[in-house]
Amino acid sequence: EKLRVPEPSTPYDFGQIINAVNASKDKAACADLLTVTDPKTLPVLLSNKLEGEILLIFIQSLERYVAGKDPGLAYRHLFYLSKAERFKVVLALLSKKEKEEVWQLFDLLSESQSDQYSLEDLESLKKVYEL
Repeated sequence: EKLRVPEPSTPYDFGQIINAVNASKDKAACADLLTVTDPKTLPVLLSNKLEGEILLIFIQSLERYVAGKDPGLAYRHLFYLSKAERFKVVLALLSKKEKEEVWQLFDLLSESQSDQYSLEDLESLKKVYEL
């Protein structure tokens, strides 16, 4: 059964949806969540709840379902995700294989054209992600 994803309005709502999405490993539902969520609100909605599993399902969902259709949206989510509390800690704990998944998403974005980011923007964001 497909998870129905409403637009989250509070960190609590967002956390509940993320927990459901993460428990089912439903990347399509996660992509729906990211599509209805304004990237600018991510740091507030995530609050201090960012974890490796959450970062990874975001990355995988953005790569599989969002980047191809809307690379600008995927870029903005990556940008604001990097502003979230605990981002540096979570990033430091990623395995080599997990970092490769992040790299793949950046590769996909660098092959895509968007008026919402330049290759220079992408390169500087890569540094933030320590790639």
